[in-house]
This record gives sequence, C-alpha cells and structure tokens, in this order.
Amino acid sequence: MRLLDILSPSLNRQEWESKGYQLPRYDIAAVAKKTHDAPTWVHFGGGNIFRAFPAAILNDALNTGQYDRGVIIAETFDYEIIDKAYDPYHNLSLLVSLCSDGTIEKTVIGSVTEALKADPQFADWERLQEIFRNPSLQMISFTITEKGYAFNEADLARRLNPVFAMGKVTALLLERFRAGRLPLTIQSMDNCSHNGDKVRAGVMAYAQRWVDDGLVPSAFLDYLQDESCITFPWSMIDKITPRPHEKVKELLANDGFEDNNYIETERHTFTAPFVNAEEVQYLVIEDHYTNGRPPLELGGVLYTTRQTVDQVETMKVTTCLNPLHTALALYGCLLGYNLISAEMADHDLRSLVQKIGYIESMAVVTDPKVLNPYEFIDNVIRKRLPNPFMPDAPQRIAMDTSQKLPIRFGETLKKYAERGMNIDNLVLIPLVLAGYARYLKGIQDDGTPFSPSPDPLLDELMAIVAPLQIGQPDQDWSPLRTLYSRTDIFGVDLYAIGLGERVESMVKELFASYGAIRTTLHKYVEAR
Repeated sequence: MRLLDILSPSLNRQEWESKGYQLPRYDIAAVAKKTHDAPTWVHFGGGNIFRAFPAAILNDALNTGQYDRGVIIAETFDYEIIDKAYDPYHNLSLLVSLCSDGTIEKTVIGSVTEALKADPQFADWERLQEIFRNPSLQMISFTITEKGYAFNEADLARRLNPVFAMGKVTALLLERFRAGRLPLTIQSMDNCSHNGDKVRAGVMAYAQRWVDDGLVPSAFLDYLQDESCITFPWSMIDKITPRPHEKVKELLANDGFEDNNYIETERHTFTAPFVNAEEVQYLVIEDHYTNGRPPLELGGVLYTTRQTVDQVETMKVTTCLNPLHTALALYGCLLGYNLISAEMADHDLRSLVQKIGYIESMAVVTDPKVLNPYEFIDNVIRKRLPNPFMPDAPQRIAMDTSQKLPIRFGETLKKYAERGMNIDNLVLIPLVLAGYARYLKGIQDDGTPFSPSPDPLLDELMAIVAPLQIGQPDQDWSPLRTLYSRTDIFGVDLYAIGLGERVESMVKELFASYGAIRTTLHKYVEAR
C-alpha cells in the first residue's frame, strides 16, 4: 500500500478501507485541474501543522461535494520539504489522528494540488507570479511560526529581491497590484496573538521601504492599506502536531502501508509522508474577506468577528489551556515527571488543573459563544493532556515561564481585582505561583537537584531565591517580597491585590522539608 496507489485507476478501495483508511471521495485530478486554471488559495509553509490541519480541513470540505478547488503550497524556508515530502508522493499525505483512548484514525489527504518553492532562484517563482496575477485568487495563508514574520534592515535593503518570507510575499502582492489592484485576503493561521497584525506589519515594512526608495509607486502602499482590496484578519488556531511518532510508524507498517519513512532535511525539519496529530482541533477566523473565500466552514472552521477571535484566544491562553500547562510544568518538574500525559494520571495534579480551570479561572471568562468554555476545557482535561501519543514534557513547557506567567495567570488576577471579586476565593492559582519560587530553587521534592528550563530571567530570579533553604522555618523570608511584588513577572503586584502574604505562606509550606511539595499540593487540592 503506497500513497501513489490512490491515483491509480485500479485502486482497490476496499483493501484500504477495510484497514481503516479514509480515502478522498472526490476526483483528485479534476480538482487539481480546476485549481491550476483558477486558483483560490495559496498557503505559505508546507510543514506538519499545515498538512494535519488546514489541508485536512479543505480535504473534508472537498469530500462534501460542495467545493471543487484545492490549495497550492508555497514553501519559503526549507525547500527540501517540497523535494522529499511533496513531489515524490504527488502532494498526497496521510493524516494519522492520535486519539486519547490509544487508537488512531487514518485519512488520506488529497487537497494539495501544487507544491512550489517560493524563491526567485527557482522556476516555481514564475508560476507563483502567474497565480498572484489571477483574479480568481481569494486568500493566501501562513503557518510559518511567529519567527516567519520577521524582517530586518538588511533584508529591507535588498530592494525587490528579499530573502525573508514577508519580503517575498510583498513582492508577489506587487504583482497583484500591477495586475489591476486585484483584491486578496492575507490570512495568518499561526499560533500567535493578533496574528493578522504581525503579517500586516511585515508586509507594510517592505512596501514602505520600497516606496521610500522610489522602487514602487506610493499607490502600492495605498492598495495594501485599502481594506476594500486587502485585509489581514486575525485567527486562533489550536492543534498539537508532534514529530512523526515511532509507534505510529509501526502501526502503519503492520497495515502494509509502505510510505512510513522518516524525513529529516538539512535544516532539521522532521517530517514523513504521514503526519500525526492530536484529535482535537480549533480554528477560529475573523470573517473579513475581500474576494470571497474557500468554504472552510464545511471542514469545521468557525468564522466570526475580530472581537470574538480575541475572546476565544483570551479564553484559551488565560483559562482553558495555557495556565493548566504551566501548572503541570512547574509541579511536574518538582515531582520528577517527564511526561504531561503521565502527570494526568496523578490524582493531585489532575485535580489541581481541573479546579484551576473549572473554578478559579472560569469565574472571569468572557464566553465567546462560538466555543463553549466548559466544552473546551473538557477536551483539554479528558482528551488532550492525558493523550498517551503526546510526548510533551513539563520541562519543555516550563521554558520561558517568567514570560508566560503575566498572561497565563496575571490577566486572571487583574480581572479579579478590577471587578472587585473576592481574592480570598483563589487557592490553587496562588499555589502555582508559590510553586514557582520552589521551582526556581532547582531541587525536586525528594531532594534531587534539577536544572530549571531556559528562561531569559532565570539567573536573576534564581539568585533571588538562592538564600532560601529547605527545612529552615525561622530563616529570613524577605526575598519572597522581592519576587512577588514584580509586576513584570506576575502581571500585578501580588501584595497590592491582597494575595502576596498568602502566596508567601504557601511558599513556606513548600520549603518546610523534603516531601513537603506533595503534602502541600494534596492539602490545598483536597481543600479546594
């Protein structure tokens, strides 16, 4: 069984389907022809998250029979992905959904119709220019990570031959402008806050520089700023797509599926003809398009307003997912865990994140309506965090904790204070913040030293707690006030909102002795 078999007129669908493979229900060749002649969607970034999510959503839309165009990939960074993961398989891939019950679902994705190298050094560039001049093009989108939106003075100065992704995109938009100010929507699908603004900032930086240097007319800048022509909507995306999993490779091999080899490029991109991902996914997009759009709602995308996208993102990063991750990260490191999924089998840790999410953080959530906060957190607690296929480690999530706490917990604390809510109702959020001081000590509950994860403020913060000793209740605890009054770390001065002393008392309990972390955690979780 090979992916290229899917394109054969003699395909034995029964053989594939009997082994649980879901095959495209549309004519792949016909979709490719229509897309080539009248493209509607170009996506920049052909990595695993794209194949597991946006491409799969389009695949679902095509399977309904209500749409007939595919998506064209444009890779701006690692061109080996095209050579090794797309071209040999005629752009087909296999999505393996990793379910929390330990099973997998297998779906052949046929929605990608072309895979191009987005760089003038390749012949594909002429094809991209042709696509951008086509009035049928409705949307370009991105999964290039937040770093992909970067630009610097050197690249801005490369005139009309930039190297960075945003410069290449701007050069292609110039083609569309020259073709008659044709409308287009520029849609980020990356996991970063207000992502549309980041795309816009990159594009405008190049356009402004080129106008200032006299390379293009000022009308080009006017075109990009005219929302009847060009828009940059926000979105919220949420799906975990780890590297190809050894267990998945074995399961596919047992099926007789031969395209299960690993691929590592010279730029250390890890991929495969298959892509594995968690079963839960969300994509919420601001519905602000100028030339129509592919009907991705047929595949589960939620289209809404910019305000609602912002509410969904806030719900995710301050209540339903990110703070729970940080709580598990800190206490997981202190208790010697190496997997988040293993932590979820620990009654105290599972109860900790359940009660933070459902009780303490949920009290200040604004319901975005398009996604129910309780259903979202249900999926996090019951499916996502315990998923045995997700090899995520608390040590990875604990990276840059000082940068995360102001958002993941500080925003909730601000809302309690601003709304005049009773701060005494908070028990477990203070326990997490107390755990941070104990984490910075770099000693596990059993006395084993560990290295806290990388963080730009790590040395400075570890120096603050360095004088504190485990098992010495009468010591000088004044370093705690130095730590917990820092608004840059916690988003608020904990003493100013009436929480500092309580956090201090919890820290003293965590420092009481070796073994005190487990005792203190259990005590407060059970009391809550």
